[in-house]
Amino acid sequence: MVRETLGEDAVIVATREEKGGKAVRVTAAIDPGDYSERGGARREPAFETHGNRQPASADTWLQYDDEQDESAVAEEITDAMLRHAVPEDVMDHILSCATVVGFEQPSVALIAAIEHLFHFTPLPLKPQGKALMFVGPPGAGKTLAVAKAAARAAMNGLNVGVISTDTVRAGGLEQLQAFTKLLQIDLGKADSPTSLRERMAMLDNCDQILIDTPGINPFNAEDVKMLARLMGAESMTPILTLPAGIDAEESGEIARVFATIGTGQLLATRLDIARRLGGVLSAAHHGGMSFTDASNTSRVADGFISLNPKILSRLLMPSAFRDEPPARAAGQNRKTGTRQ
Repeated sequence: MVRETLGEDAVIVATREEKGGKAVRVTAAIDPGDYSERGGARREPAFETHGNRQPASADTWLQYDDEQDESAVAEEITDAMLRHAVPEDVMDHILSCATVVGFEQPSVALIAAIEHLFHFTPLPLKPQGKALMFVGPPGAGKTLAVAKAAARAAMNGLNVGVISTDTVRAGGLEQLQAFTKLLQIDLGKADSPTSLRERMAMLDNCDQILIDTPGINPFNAEDVKMLARLMGAESMTPILTLPAGIDAEESGEIARVFATIGTGQLLATRLDIARRLGGVLSAAHHGGMSFTDASNTSRVADGFISLNPKILSRLLMPSAFRDEPPARAAGQNRKTGTRQ
């Protein structure tokens, strides 16, 4: 199909599963190559005449310079991907896209590749029709994420409702209750799909409803079924909360499981203590998920940081962005002036 549309020189640059494996996104481009567009005959070097080698033209040298620049860009991006333990298939897609766009600066090429291969859907700052349910494995930071989202919504003047379905784990409910009490928000409890539906009905007048869930083993069928039943209680937006720095292959498999039960967004946590972000890229790629915000601190008041192609590229390859200021927390405004 690609060759029928773009011609015989077309190459597939990247493929990516979306919607939990129900759809596939294919990226293709024209490869100039060494062959003519028709017939497959190899082009002869322009500098050969009657068997005598002529000096290369300026265009030829410029072509060599372009190839060297392209190689340097690919090498720098490859080094960054290897440092972050990015899986080979994900790295190949990023390198292919970065090479095709043809930018001379590694930072710009990486931003373009990230922008094309991944999606970004920030957490809402305004009233939301669907509840946000934070799901993930144990210890991923779901409760802290709910507390941060609640604090940010309350500071923006929204009427927030918070529900916890984590009623079995010792201390899980009390941890979230400590945050909601400070925010003067009532914490609802639900231990079944029916009680969750009833609690959500009671919060129908809220601008945002945030739901905390118990950590589940994504490789345990009963755990996954239990979570799927909770997610099916009402129409809601599930968000996979996944810590950065864990094994990339594990992250990809975990994301695939959550994608099969309808999770389409990814919130990366613990960016402050992670030195390798290959797992984050692997989860988004193999789960077909879009990035939301990210968490890089355990302090609730500092909230989340925004994620977009440029910020994610900076996290992956900081050496290419040394002259630019660091990213600030999402919703945090810069204040200037004097204090008396």
